[in-house]
Amino acid sequence: MLKHYLNLEREVQLRDYDGPIGHITITMCRYIFLAYEQRCHDDPRTLGSLFYACSDELQDLSLIEALNRILSLAIDKVRATGIATEGVVHTILETVMAAALDLLKKSQKIFQFKPVITTS
Repeated sequence: MLKHYLNLEREVQLRDYDGPIGHITITMCRYIFLAYEQRCHDDPRTLGSLFYACSDELQDLSLIEALNRILSLAIDKVRATGIATEGVVHTILETVMAAALDLLKKSQKIFQFKPVITTS
């Protein structure tokens, strides 16, 4: 497939060993220049310090903060509808938090599992 895209199969037909090696070297240089040009146009990391300055401004949310935001938005929406009482809202909240804690405990157990390797 690479031979087809880089025109290695039709551009040149040489019989000695040095000819194809030189041709492949030139073709790969061509590929490197094309890949560099594509990266300059498509990849925002080529902006250098501007990319890192913009990405440093964005702070990652912790798991607790993300859960807090999601649950507070959900509670506000439920309260705005007026369908559920405060007791129902708190029951839903406790159920969701209990399920989240169970999932976290299970994932911690999975990642802490270390198989014992025995030599025979």
